[in-house]
Amino acid sequence: MLVLTRKPRQQIMIGDNIVVNVVEVQGDNVRIAIEAPREIKIYRGEIYRAIQEENKKAASPRSDIDLTKLPSKPEN
Repeated sequence: MLVLTRKPRQQIMIGDNIVVNVVEVQGDNVRIAIEAPREIKIYRGEIYRAIQEENKKAASPRSDIDLTKLPSKPEN
């Protein structure tokens, strides 16, 4: 992990096409602006973790479904 100290109006470059701008610092709060290509998704950490958890749940097999009660395949 890289830890940097920045002041308002200073930037951090990530690669060639992502710029993180420090907009404002008020006490414990830091406002940042992120410039990145449209195809790069940017999420707050807690939102990203919630999305990952939902994806894991959706990919897990459901144990509450009784497959024996599904209709059998019709014969032609």
